Amino acid sequence: MPRATTRSRPARARRRPGPVRVRDLRWDDFPDLVRGYWHLYDERDRGQPHGITLFGEKPTLADEVDWFASLYRRVLQGDAICVVAEVAGRVVGQCSIGRVGRSAEAENGHVGLLGVLVEHGHRRQGVGRALMRAALSRARSRFEVVKLSVFANNYGAKRLYEQLGFRLTGSIPRAVRRRGAFIDEEHMALVFDRRPRPRANR
Repeated sequence: MPRATTRSRPARARRRPGPVRVRDLRWDDFPDLVRGYWHLYDERDRGQPHGITLFGEKPTLADEVDWFASLYRRVLQGDAICVVAEVAGRVVGQCSIGRVGRSAEAENGHVGLLGVLVEHGHRRQGVGRALMRAALSRARSRFEVVKLSVFANNYGAKRLYEQLGFRLTGSIPRAVRRRGAFIDEEHMALVFDRRPRPRANR
């Protein structure tokens, strides 16, 4: 049977991604989040740089189910915050801040650990900034300190973190070994100022 013919169309300019919607995590975000995380392993195998520390092998689907269920449970219990970035109905990034201590009453229960991930095709477009702003806004009422780790050679990310108020607190040399090369890791922290603001004189 001969193939159907189609008319050739003039080449179109590459479309820019649609508007980004940042919202709280939902249960049905699981497939998009797993797909985005697994792509990081493909990037690593192709030698494409990114600032996420990975396991030696790509986790299984069962591993990811356990991870997501734990994250979602912590969100429901108030021990974690998670927001996602959605473009054209698909999740392309996420930012979470999880309580370091076992509970809010623990000696380190006032500290949150931040992690952020944006898919390759949506980086350097303000998605990470929008995610972090939303997550940090929610974190102000729950944590007093938020900390994170960043590759020392990830200059763009470090510049963003500094603009959002994070400050360098220390570093670990050769903390990550990727494809036979070592990468230093830096630690940064943001301390929320809870001092009452002075009232304006009338």
